[in-house]
Formats: sequence, C-alpha cells, structure tokens
Amino acid sequence: MSVQFRRVALIGIGLIGSSLAHAMRRKELAGEITGFARSEATRAKARDMGLVDAVFPSPGGAVEDADLVILCSPVGTYAALAAEIAPALKPGAILTDVGSVKGAVVRDVEGHVPPGVHFIPGHPIAGTEQSGPESGFAELFINRWCILTPLPGADTQAVEKLSEFWRGCGSNVEIMTPEHHDLVLAITSHLPHLIAYNIVSTAADLEEVTSSEVIKYSAGGFRDFTRIAASDPTMWRDVFLNNKDAVLEMLGRFSEDLSALQRAIRWGDGDTLFNIFSRSRQIRRGIIAAGQDTAAPDFGRGVPKP
Repeated sequence: MSVQFRRVALIGIGLIGSSLAHAMRRKELAGEITGFARSEATRAKARDMGLVDAVFPSPGGAVEDADLVILCSPVGTYAALAAEIAPALKPGAILTDVGSVKGAVVRDVEGHVPPGVHFIPGHPIAGTEQSGPESGFAELFINRWCILTPLPGADTQAVEKLSEFWRGCGSNVEIMTPEHHDLVLAITSHLPHLIAYNIVSTAADLEEVTSSEVIKYSAGGFRDFTRIAASDPTMWRDVFLNNKDAVLEMLGRFSEDLSALQRAIRWGDGDTLFNIFSRSRQIRRGIIAAGQDTAAPDFGRGVPKP
C-alpha cells in the first residue's frame, strides 16, 4: 500500500504501539512515525529498534503536525493525555486510540478535542500477554478485528481513511456504537480475564496445595488461564474500572449460569452438563472456523512468534 499518513504519532510504545510501528514500516503506511513515552528507557529502546523516527518526553511534542494520532497507553491515562495534546493537534488530524473500553474513552477525551480534529475511538482486538516496545511484531493485527466507534456526526471520509489504515495493518474493520462495543467486550474479553485472575489467585491461596505443585501439575486448562492472567496489570485495572457497568452485568449472568452448573453437579444431572459442554464445544469450533485461532496443540501458541 502507498503512504496513507505523512506523519503518525504513537502516544505509548508498548505491545500495541510497537506492533503498529512494525506494521506501518512493513506496509509503508506512514511517511514518518513519532512517538511518546515517559520512560527514558522506553524511548531509548524505541530509538535503538528503529520503531520511530523521533521520540519525545512529552506527548505534545510527538503530536505536533501529525496527521494521525493514536493513543496506545492504558485507558486510565487518556484524560490527562488528551488535555496535554489538545493545543498541539492540528486541524484535519485524526485522533484515535486502541483502548479496550470505549464509553469511558469518549467521556475522557471528547471534551478536549479541538474543532476540526476528527476523534474516532478504536479498538484492535489483538494482543498477547507480553508488554513493552520489544514485544511488538507486525503480524499482530493480521486477520484480527478492529472495532471503530465513531460518534454521531463523524466525518465519513475520516472514518474511511482510518478504516483503510487498519486494513493496511491486516485487520478486518467493524463499526459499532461505544455502548455496544463495551457490552460485547465485557463477555468476550473482560470477564474471561477477570475469571483467569481469580482462578490463578485461588490456586495460589490454597493451603492444601503447594505453589510448586500448582506449577508442576498444571494441566492445559490452568496453564491457559495463567497465560491470560499474565497480562499487563495496569491495563486491566483500568479496563475494569472504566467498564464496570457492563462487566458487572456480565458477571451477574455468569454467576447465574455457574450456579446452574453447580446444581447439575450436585444432583448428578449428566444431561444438563453434557448439553452445556456440547454447546460450548461448538463455540470453540466456530472460532477456529472463523480463523480467529487454530486447532493446533496449545491453541496454536506453541508456534514461535513470527
């Protein structure tokens, strides 16, 4: 693809930010990439790896004259960042993000956006449990979904240009409202992470089972929970605090369904257990058929990262 944006600013250079840099380099989607990181160590790593053409200790410096600005830090930082970069955003620029919640992003960012700047919240549904600039790779977004949640009255040309950018990175693009996004992600992403953190914590607290036994005898199920629970604690703290209504609603539904399973086990109701397990198995097969995972051992995660 040809260059879509003359200058792209990455506000945050962790897993997603660095992966975007790699993807933009590979597909030549940006003429110049600037970045911001508060840590000098992160800035040095970004420079040494060639992720950015210039990196700044302040977000305002990074976004100056940028055509596309992408917030790539934890969502809890967005309000302060939006206030810092607002004076430096140029008219006609697109401001977007990669946060896992959208309602809170609109709440925290929209009021800071200057006239003439196109604010289009976004969320690439892609990631690993790794973090930091060295964890990124260009293939992260290939055949994954990126959800955009433009606000009423959003410029259609700007939305399409941002959609084309994500397609250039390899993603499929879907448009929905921030409210619907937060409800969907509460069950497909946020609740599974909450359950994973809780299961691993419970195992660690069991007095009858030593930590060495938990590690030594981890079967595939528990091992996969530990992978999810290894995700960035700062990011997930912010996700739960900023999508609490949807998460609590899904957690209530989950608790009710868990109680039904508990009753079936207590009363020896094998038919109910079999039907629930069979339906769940079909969901797994549907995910594989849709190309969102593989049927390989270890759910495809035994394959080395490209």
